[in-house]
Amino acid sequence: MRHRGSGLFLDLLSQADLVLFTLCSLATFYGMLLILSATHTVYHGTLRYVAVQGVGYVLGSILYFLLSSLDVAELSKKWRWLLVFNVGFILLLLTPFGMTRNGNRAWLGVNDIGRQLGIGVLKNFPFYIQPAEIVKITFIILLARQLMWLREEHDLKRLRNVLQPALHVAMMFALYYVVSRDAGSGLVYLFVFVCMAFAAGYAAVWMLLGLGGVAGAVAAAWRFNLLRGDWYKRIKVVFDHSFDPLGAGWQQTRGMLALGSGGLTGQGLFRGTQTQSPYRSSLPERQTDYIFCVCGEELGFIGCALVILLLLAIVIRCFLVARDANTQMESLVCVGMAGMLIFQTVMNIGMCLFLLPVVGLTLPFFSYGGTSVMTLFAAMGVVSGIKKRSRPEWLTNS
Repeated sequence: MRHRGSGLFLDLLSQADLVLFTLCSLATFYGMLLILSATHTVYHGTLRYVAVQGVGYVLGSILYFLLSSLDVAELSKKWRWLLVFNVGFILLLLTPFGMTRNGNRAWLGVNDIGRQLGIGVLKNFPFYIQPAEIVKITFIILLARQLMWLREEHDLKRLRNVLQPALHVAMMFALYYVVSRDAGSGLVYLFVFVCMAFAAGYAAVWMLLGLGGVAGAVAAAWRFNLLRGDWYKRIKVVFDHSFDPLGAGWQQTRGMLALGSGGLTGQGLFRGTQTQSPYRSSLPERQTDYIFCVCGEELGFIGCALVILLLLAIVIRCFLVARDANTQMESLVCVGMAGMLIFQTVMNIGMCLFLLPVVGLTLPFFSYGGTSVMTLFAAMGVVSGIKKRSRPEWLTNS
């Protein structure tokens, strides 16, 4: 039994992309160090956040190696079940397991139930799930199959066939936003669609018309005050930093103060003025949304550059696997996973630099969130599985 178990482990290990796994692990360990510093003072030296992140890493690693043996092409044939899963998992937010935080009903957990029943163990349960994170993976696989089916059986240059995937992503965005009120995570779906549609061969005219339509809709919503009040403020403060500095602009102002004070090498780990302040308002959400600011203050420009380089290396690895993928559908899946990482990274860092509005997107692999780490490793496990079945080098270069 021991020999068989070790053989299975070695088989899973040999099937996986160890380069991608190493890059993801380095980013996660780096993030855990930053989380440890970010929570050291304000949460009185507790190791809870690092422990949760560590558990997420272990479970995510297991998922990574298991999903490295997954045949995405075979899974995509169950597209009806994937669609049911995507819709049903989001609708679970409407059940008593749905949790509302900061105005968004975007998490599943037992905490609110425990609070209502007065059960301390459930009320303080440290793990909860964000359906949007998990559904991203199955959504990308489903969208890749849809795009390739339309490309092979029909023509992506015809309006009718162009609209089908667009309506698919619009439906997912609308459903998630109506249920959760979390536009930030919903925007990831839109960007992933744009990346995958471009890679699938959408005609440039349709891409330009689509982007123009979205820009026009946003402009109209702004002009006629159709945006939520908090969204109006979040966007306006980006263009006018003096607007509501103690309200809508408070978090980003504090983040910029921390980020800008680090200089080239930073103030030192566990020594950042804002990061080590015992007051949460000094640097709000420091272990999640503003972990990049923690890095900038304590490790400086060099530390931030290392963060960006690690994430860039992971994205490039995804594109390399996409280039060598055995099928075009698998290639699109890799492009979608890369697009997901790119959007979250750009939005988070842009928010920290006060260049983009706050949308509640964390920095992949670095920000605190056990479920986030697990799903990111699962997503990269799917890419690893595609790498395993990629075309041999002699055929790729021929």
